[in-house]
Amino acid sequence: MNKFMRMAINEAKKGIRNGHGGPFGAVIVKDGKVVGKGHNQVLKNNDPTCHGEIMAIHKACKNLGTYDLSGCELYTTGDPCPMCMSAILWANIDKVYYGCSMADTEEIGFRDKKFHEFLQNRDKSNMLVELDRKACLKLYEEYVNIKDKKIY
Repeated sequence: MNKFMRMAINEAKKGIRNGHGGPFGAVIVKDGKVVGKGHNQVLKNNDPTCHGEIMAIHKACKNLGTYDLSGCELYTTGDPCPMCMSAILWANIDKVYYGCSMADTEEIGFRDKKFHEFLQNRDKSNMLVELDRKACLKLYEEYVNIKDKKIY
């Protein structure tokens, strides 16, 4: 077994044994060294965004003093959900190794498939409604005019 996946599994065990959330743990590695670990803490924090990958990203960014995790790899116990995959992309993580598939995750009661389907059909959704675009475009214009900003 890969040592980093073993660490992700142990991180997930810590979370489920403490009642923090589902069986999801993640480890972020850069240059062969662990720079962040996390497990699902949705129940512990009453926060649906506290997935294992997100918690590991938070720790890695804090430990490295950057929001850019280029050169890092992520090891996670489950195929990342769309929210986590988006965070992984925003963080510029180079590679993701996952243990269980989306089908495996669905089999134990999680609804990741629903979110994948929503994203594929979001144009048909009644949930998203554009509102006050002109006012928001003015806000964007203000941002564009800031000198020496980092775009991220």
